Amino acid sequence: MIRPLKLEDITRTPECYSAWQLDAVGKWTEKLTDRTSKFPCIPAVQGFALNHLRYGFVRMAREAGAAEELAELLRSYGRQSKEFGTYTSLVVFIKDEAGLPNRQGGVEYYERLFWSLLSRTTALDSAPWPAHLPENPADCLWEFCFDGEPYFVYCGTPAHSLRRSRSFSCMLLAFTPRWVLQEFGAVPVQAEKTKKAIRRRLEAYDQVTAHPDLKLYGAEDNYEWKQYFIRDSLDSLPTCPFRRNDRKEGST
Repeated sequence: MIRPLKLEDITRTPECYSAWQLDAVGKWTEKLTDRTSKFPCIPAVQGFALNHLRYGFVRMAREAGAAEELAELLRSYGRQSKEFGTYTSLVVFIKDEAGLPNRQGGVEYYERLFWSLLSRTTALDSAPWPAHLPENPADCLWEFCFDGEPYFVYCGTPAHSLRRSRSFSCMLLAFTPRWVLQEFGAVPVQAEKTKKAIRRRLEAYDQVTAHPDLKLYGAEDNYEWKQYFIRDSLDSLPTCPFRRNDRKEGST
């Protein structure tokens, strides 16, 4: 059984992990603890410092079995997440295939890979879609769900360069439960202050202006799926590639 890990589960027994896994954890730690160039997402930094984050590893996203591994991690994490703390997220490191992205089109290659993996994973979800949420990504209230739990999804990749907030040494996914985001917004004055601080950090961190798709959940002109994968440029896909019934493994 694949279970979400604490950071110390990995650092205390490095002999149990491969070189790429240890490298990913090391680079993540550097990114979240850098005091000179501060990572923009303040709640993620707080979650790291408080040990609320949980971690998992998945084989190369193109491989058969990657969706099964991600589905197992999400199922296990979602059923325990409220025990981990109010700043929790599931951070998933995905093994990279050296050199392949550049041959396949860089950021857009990873974009196709991301949506393929998410669709293949949701096809393994036996739980019904939450009744209070729309199933159509074109609805402003839609968000990704697994095992009945709604999530905000973040994707970082090695192909991102200008948008450092989306750059990482391997493909990285972070799943933040909606209840965590609701807790964050429970005190409006503090939430607004933090959002402004995040935007200031983002402007300093990235080498390109904030993407126009970064809007508030529930707003009529906001679509959550557009925020899951943000390109280096200011453009985005016209329609959502997410499919709930795509069971074909290895497709990109």
